[in-house]
Amino acid sequence: MNSEDRQRVLVIDDTAPNIEVLRQLLRADYIVQAAICGEKGLDIARAEPQPDIILLDIMMPGMDGYEVCRQLKADAVTAHIPVVFISALDQSGDETRGLELGAVDYIRKPFEPLVVKARVRNHLALKRYEQQLEGLVAARTAELALTQQVTIEALANLAEYRDTETGGHIKRTQRYVHVLAQYLAAGGPYADQLDAETIDLLYRCAPLHDIGKVAVRDVILLKPGKLTTEEFEEMKQHVIYGAKALEGAESGVGDSDFLGLARELILGHHERWNGSGYPYGLKGEQIPLAGRLMAVADVYDALISKRVYKPAFPHSQAINMMLEGRGEHFDPVIIDALIAVEDAFLQIACAYADEALAQD
Repeated sequence: MNSEDRQRVLVIDDTAPNIEVLRQLLRADYIVQAAICGEKGLDIARAEPQPDIILLDIMMPGMDGYEVCRQLKADAVTAHIPVVFISALDQSGDETRGLELGAVDYIRKPFEPLVVKARVRNHLALKRYEQQLEGLVAARTAELALTQQVTIEALANLAEYRDTETGGHIKRTQRYVHVLAQYLAAGGPYADQLDAETIDLLYRCAPLHDIGKVAVRDVILLKPGKLTTEEFEEMKQHVIYGAKALEGAESGVGDSDFLGLARELILGHHERWNGSGYPYGLKGEQIPLAGRLMAVADVYDALISKRVYKPAFPHSQAINMMLEGRGEHFDPVIIDALIAVEDAFLQIACAYADEALAQD
């Protein structure tokens, strides 16, 4: 085994003979580093390449071993390094204190050389297994996330394929929502509701906003013209259908942040700030934030897209029409965000356009 493959042991002890004993004991199997005080030991532990395990004395002048351990475990850079106390302190309370600070073991002086070698070997093996397990979990988590996203896109495409005029609507609205959420997360009244995890969930669940359209009759969904009042009432049920589908899924898996947020987004994206929307006529902040964000993304995209019952409006005209709905149809804070990021909206619209955008 070359030196680059050998694991590193850091010995922190203020007594040079103690360091030398441990160095001679372990040098055949490991690269042994040493520090004669706590401050120097912390510097070595934080530097690259980091030690794989630390053997730490307690009774040292200045910073004692307990304080060294506390600082190691409080620092994200070093918290993962296993610490083994080697000390002449032999009261049970000394060992308990060390373990409570995060040490993995406590060896009393004078120690048996074979015991030290065995403990070091075992703790390093355990660390190696934990790292392998973390790698497997990370890979599995990534695989599940990818599977979930592909499934979401497949489900969303079912609705899109039935509604032949929507084209890239899903991709565009997903990105509009993401841009709005990122802008609002940077400051303002909704920043505390939009952490990185929530923004990621919004991005992933936005494609499901019209999933309920799969339950709408073709004669209505594909009608080449404006819907009658009765037909529109049936069309409005698509948000209920979509929410119920997710409720069924949620009952099978228990509480899910993803499914819960997706349901809020589905039910809320046709509500209006002034209470005149559907399905429940919610008003203002009664409407979940996810739904209010989706409403802005959805309507903007509908305005710039061609439909059988209307032409595509140019970006600037669509923005002006959205402004007219500020505080009536739409949350005024989100409309203000739209104005701030309208260039990003236009870039998304161009990048994922079904056909050339209408010009002013």
